[in-house]
Amino acid sequence: MSKKRYLINKQKLQQETGTIFHSWNEDRYRIALIYPNTYHHGMSNLGFLTVYHLLNQRDDCLCERFFLPDKDKSDRDKQSASPLVSLESGHLLTDFDLVAFSVSFENDYLNIPLIFNLAGIPFFSAERDDSWPLVLFGGVCAFINPEPLADIVDLVAIGEAEPILPGLLDRLLRRPDDRDDCLKELASLPGIYVPKFYTPVYAESGELTRVARDNGVPEQVTRQFLTDLDLSASRSFIQTEATEFGHMALTEVSRGCSRGCRFCAAGFVYLPPRERSLDNLLDQVDSGLCERNRIGLVAAAVSDYANIQELQQGILERNGQISMSSLRLDALTTAEIEILHQAGHKSVAIAPEAGSQRLRNSINKGISEEQILASVKMLADGGIKNLKLYFIIGFPGEQQSDVEAIVALTETISMIWREAGRKRGQLGNLTVSINPFIPKPFTPFQWAGMEGEKSLKKKLRFLQSAISRIPNSRMNHESVRTATLQTFLSRGDRRIGELLPQLSAGANLKQTGKKSGLPVEFYVTRERGDTELFPWEIIDQGIKRIYLWQEYQRGQQEKLTSPCVPSCRRCGVCSDEVNSC
Repeated sequence: MSKKRYLINKQKLQQETGTIFHSWNEDRYRIALIYPNTYHHGMSNLGFLTVYHLLNQRDDCLCERFFLPDKDKSDRDKQSASPLVSLESGHLLTDFDLVAFSVSFENDYLNIPLIFNLAGIPFFSAERDDSWPLVLFGGVCAFINPEPLADIVDLVAIGEAEPILPGLLDRLLRRPDDRDDCLKELASLPGIYVPKFYTPVYAESGELTRVARDNGVPEQVTRQFLTDLDLSASRSFIQTEATEFGHMALTEVSRGCSRGCRFCAAGFVYLPPRERSLDNLLDQVDSGLCERNRIGLVAAAVSDYANIQELQQGILERNGQISMSSLRLDALTTAEIEILHQAGHKSVAIAPEAGSQRLRNSINKGISEEQILASVKMLADGGIKNLKLYFIIGFPGEQQSDVEAIVALTETISMIWREAGRKRGQLGNLTVSINPFIPKPFTPFQWAGMEGEKSLKKKLRFLQSAISRIPNSRMNHESVRTATLQTFLSRGDRRIGELLPQLSAGANLKQTGKKSGLPVEFYVTRERGDTELFPWEIIDQGIKRIYLWQEYQRGQQEKLTSPCVPSCRRCGVCSDEVNSC
């Protein structure tokens, strides 16, 4: 790329953001930050933007972004023919010292072989010598289960970026010339997992029996997390129109969730729940309103934030508008809905998750049908026009009556919604989103298997037929095939990494697994034994295994567990002691 073209790009980027951009300099440690999807997806990700900002604040580092080229959905060959160069200066991946992947969704693993191919970098770490950049795997997928990429990357960041990056970069800046010596040093850092120093051992039946390790590396790698969120901002440091949320400035309100829904990985791997102070958030709001007039509040449960009304009022007093990433049904208030209405919200999404009370208790949702209907009525009376409902099918122990309960609940909600629409003279729409249950690592349901494809498709056909008959309602759903792939990737061990190039090229998952001796059923639908060792337990999340097992048993007994509070010592994250619930 010509110097003139680089200067134009740099000027444009500095107009978009307050981030400091350094000129291309051989003396700085150069980091290629990759989001393994398109620009449209990556630039909506707060974690990706925060890491980019943190890296470019250092005078000794230079970070540039890489994304997959935009593509016609029907033509992957066009994407494969596009050159992969950095957004800032047009440099190749091989011009960088470190290639860092930020991965938020397991299905994006299938884009990684394409990225290596476009860059001309050997896919497996054993094929790369000292002449190649080091490859790092980060993002939430890295600390849910890093093993599917264990033979592909050189090192994995286990946890949140803020506490990991300073020590990692200081060590990389004085790295030994020898690759193995460098990795050995890095393996001693908190939150850094170097897979090559660990060797899984499997039984003839396929289960993991133990993990052998080299001398000097820890038995488990402890997840790192930022204890005080006020120490590091997380917001839209770069504003661009070319994303789904390009019309707003995103601001992270909190991390973690106290609710303990038994199927939700984010609710466990981000423990303990942490909130930003109101003053900290209003400072971030001030920065965001310099770029956009709408602030997008982001958290696992925004409405659980202790000072939510004061935060909303502060945004309105600054003549800003508000969007919220999530609403908790039992935390909604008429005042909050009025603020949403004033901010121009025409649509709101809520998540009953299950239609029957029995199943909501099993997953520890902690809300009743009366609370759901009361919240729906508040939203309808508050002037919200359109409503989206999220449900999951295939939970452990689900019966046909539970599926039918989704229809019954939707019908009741629809009647409330239509009645409110008639009063205001304009009927709104009701959208029902149905997704298959995916058992995730480090949740109480990690022992459960995913329901079979045939059964799930039958349930979806039933729901599609029933909901289509409800006035002003429509249903959409994730494909069972996509959900099966996600389950395979999220619960897999490092053996499945060898399948990624074939799957990336469009090979059939079941046929590829069978041919390679890695049957999909082994990973996807099989219920795990209570003592089985999981591949992801190379990570120490702080949550005691016995606590998760207790919660799995409570789910089968349809018993609720109360949300965690600051004095809670049940799961082990805040204490070595695990008490019974």
